[in-house]
Amino acid sequence: MLSLLIVLPLAASAVLGALPRTADGVARVVFAVVAGVEVVLIAGLWLAVGTPAAGQLAAEERLRWIPGLGVSYHLGVDGLSLPLLALTGVIFAACAVYDWRETDRPRARSALFLFLEATCVGLFAAQDLILFFLFFDLSIVAMYFVIAGWGHGDKTRSALKFFLYTFLGSLALLVGFIGLYLAAEPHTFDIPELARADVLADNPWAGWVLAAIVVGLVVKTPTVPFHTWLPPAHTDAPATGSAVLAGVLLKMGTYGFVRIAMPLLPEAWRAWAPVLIAVGIVSVLYGALVALAQNNLKRMIAYTSVNHMGYVVLAVGAAGAAGGADDTVRQTAVVGAVTQMVSHGLITGALFLLAGVLARRTGTYDLTAYGGLAASAPRFAGFFAVASFASLGLPGFSGFIAEFQIFAGSIGVVPISALALLGILITAALFLRAFQRVFTGPVRGVSAGFADLRPGEAVPTGGLLVLSVALGLFPAPVLDTIAPAAADVVTLVLRG
Repeated sequence: MLSLLIVLPLAASAVLGALPRTADGVARVVFAVVAGVEVVLIAGLWLAVGTPAAGQLAAEERLRWIPGLGVSYHLGVDGLSLPLLALTGVIFAACAVYDWRETDRPRARSALFLFLEATCVGLFAAQDLILFFLFFDLSIVAMYFVIAGWGHGDKTRSALKFFLYTFLGSLALLVGFIGLYLAAEPHTFDIPELARADVLADNPWAGWVLAAIVVGLVVKTPTVPFHTWLPPAHTDAPATGSAVLAGVLLKMGTYGFVRIAMPLLPEAWRAWAPVLIAVGIVSVLYGALVALAQNNLKRMIAYTSVNHMGYVVLAVGAAGAAGGADDTVRQTAVVGAVTQMVSHGLITGALFLLAGVLARRTGTYDLTAYGGLAASAPRFAGFFAVASFASLGLPGFSGFIAEFQIFAGSIGVVPISALALLGILITAALFLRAFQRVFTGPVRGVSAGFADLRPGEAVPTGGLLVLSVALGLFPAPVLDTIAPAAADVVTLVLRG
């Protein structure tokens, strides 16, 4: 099943690439159908495997690949990866609907997005470090072409900056993976085997190996001070490119923390937990404050991603910090971190698609160019208001479920984590400020004659927001899936 989830969009991408340029209508249909089938297959997989037990993988596949180096084609899912696979399917399906009317080389664009979906699914299913690295790097290449090919503004520079920053991070990641491989006896890149062996226990090089892996992951996340590629990349990317970048690709970094860094290097993780907590708090506050100062809507949303990913780093850092809290409290922080990955993907994906509507109608993201937009586009105003309240973590939305658990777990272990609560207040201020500027008051500027959301825009954005509400009101099925895997991560990171 997992191989099918990777091969299907990959094969569809190859077919679209081989079709003549006149096959634009076919490309739209193929993208939408394959993205929809992926959602159905992932939902079926989740129903079939249920809640994998702690320390167990479901739907596991393993084949010899490079046996001389201990590299295998090893796939499997658990409570950490299943929600992110579902998020991936949903985001790409939303993008397929949103781009249905796209006229700029839709065949090539659809093929590239399907290739990108295959890399995302592959990474979240990978249980071998080299396989993880392969999909990690291929996603960088695909997103580079999305930004450079279909972006706007200074798209070439933004795409190049994105590629160089994240590729440099991937090289650091590879160095860390090689360190783990060399420490293992027998040598292997298999993630479950490395986790069981704890290969760098009591090894002075463990801290350096962790540093290489963490640098590779925080660049992709990104956190302060490795975040500078993110605002220009989001600002100049097409709307669906921004939705995928924020909704899925950023999660590759945070997922790497709970899948690789914490369970494979527990002793080093505990030693460096205070640094990670500090980075998380700084990212939360810095991201929110800089977002508050923005007049470009897309840059504002981009900086809120730095803020929201800071919550994840804070939670996983607190889970390994020294303190008297019991394992249940630490598990709550990890469950909150994974839930935040899903929540942020749904909400920020919707926000970027809504921002794209502004560019489609007027060609500008400048908040000062609008005013009174609610009069001519009430549906758009309502959707943006819902997305804003969801992003600031209002009860009833997925953001509240995630952030409540993050703070309950983090403060229970490290009380100074309460400083990050200020980020929620600042986030509320920045979204209310943006809403007032764009939607309230007299109609002025480019708001005059602004057309309201079309069905092809309302369906994908509304679908993402409905899922955020569903997760906010009925979180138990998702939390029950994550909890056993989170408990296993906590057990591994506290051993010894």
